[in-house]
Amino acid sequence: MGLFDFASNIGSKLFSNDADAAAKISEHISANNPGIEDLSVIFKSGTATIIGVTESAEAAQKAILMAGNVEGVKEVIPKIQIDELETDIETALEPENVEYYVIQSGDSLSKIAKKYYQDAMQYPRIFAANKEVIKDPDLIYPGQKIRIPME
Repeated sequence: MGLFDFASNIGSKLFSNDADAAAKISEHISANNPGIEDLSVIFKSGTATIIGVTESAEAAQKAILMAGNVEGVKEVIPKIQIDELETDIETALEPENVEYYVIQSGDSLSKIAKKYYQDAMQYPRIFAANKEVIKDPDLIYPGQKIRIPME
């Protein structure tokens, strides 16, 4: 499962029908905006297309995760202009210094930190990298996709 694919049966329940989905996902991203300007969302058949402009690939990654971790979204298509982009968008959104992890049953941020950093006390690093997606480090759920900074 790459950055753009998600488990559609998990996540925050923001909408009850496809007609409301685009507006609700847009509101959700805007509420904790990671740095996307001129944001708009198109939603059709489980696919959310995110349109906007940002100065950083990190902001685009976070917006994709915010949309993808919504119940009913199975794929996110980024149509985000990244001003700092010196490479193609695929490379910018899936860089070598970030891994994406799907939370499993029994996981905690400290357990994930132990796996990636060999130090459970590094969990705040993961929390900080995902503050738009994770509101409380003790409240994560199986199927949720998060960023793991590797630098």
